[in-house]
Amino acid sequence: MEIKGDKEAIDLLNKKHKQLVAEIGKAVYGQNEIIKQILISIFSQGHCLLVGVPGLAKTLLVNTIAKVLDLDYNRVQFTPDLMPSDIIGTEILDHSKEFKFIKGPVFANIILADEINRTPPKTQSALLEAMQEQSVTSAGQHFILDKPFFVLATQNPIEQEGTYPLPEAQLDRFMFSLWLDYPSFDDEITIVENTTSSKEITLNKVLSKKEIIDFQKLIRKIPINENVLKYAVTLASKTRPHTQLAPAITNDYLKWGAGPRASQYLVVGAKTHAALHGKYSPDIEDVQAVATSILRHRIIKNYKAEAENISNEEIIKQLL
Repeated sequence: MEIKGDKEAIDLLNKKHKQLVAEIGKAVYGQNEIIKQILISIFSQGHCLLVGVPGLAKTLLVNTIAKVLDLDYNRVQFTPDLMPSDIIGTEILDHSKEFKFIKGPVFANIILADEINRTPPKTQSALLEAMQEQSVTSAGQHFILDKPFFVLATQNPIEQEGTYPLPEAQLDRFMFSLWLDYPSFDDEITIVENTTSSKEITLNKVLSKKEIIDFQKLIRKIPINENVLKYAVTLASKTRPHTQLAPAITNDYLKWGAGPRASQYLVVGAKTHAALHGKYSPDIEDVQAVATSILRHRIIKNYKAEAENISNEEIIKQLL
């Protein structure tokens, strides 16, 4: 795809975004908001943490997105006995008695890390390093991962026994934390009707790898007004207790706030949200549209918030 002019390219991205949502919606019902947020993350070159109970079509969602984007896809089931080499790859002795590196499932464009909190920190960090560096090192060899590279990790909120929750520093690697809720009654009727019949769904490819990379580069070039930039940085700063910009709700209920990576993601997320909706520059509404998903896993409540049953979402709503 040749990007002749940024405005024409944004118009094309807006058109492709509508096609993507419609195409993914053929297979995944009632999750339009989650689909849109995941697409924002992909075009922003971010990663997603998806929190939801089993059976809400997380695997189907990622598989469908991989198909319509024409990307390689691997699923890794995280278990307590999973080793870093099971993700990155391992060296074997071949028939000529020479060591040969066999690539692991991380060598794909889209990785579904299923139930990431069920594996020990050593294995979690192997994937998180790949997310941050876009490369892996094994036995002294350095391998660059294919682009685009996107990780969707899932967590089960109701199964706490035998889990290893991600530390805050590792949670910070994820651009979005998305909460997947139960479908509405009408959506569940559609889901059951379509999945218990012989109906076959044909998915069309909407974008190629090169087009995705071109659009990712385009997002970075989008200009942003200084007042919107300041709004994004101020919003992140307001989550930090006992600092200059911290309001009363932050000082009362938060133990720790979001770091500079949150400000970066608020800006690039706002740019992507604007572009996907056909706008040539983001405004404050675009920052607000992505704020909850970016901030909810970056703020840590204190004992008072826990005692009064104040949620992260309520605090963010007040800050907005």
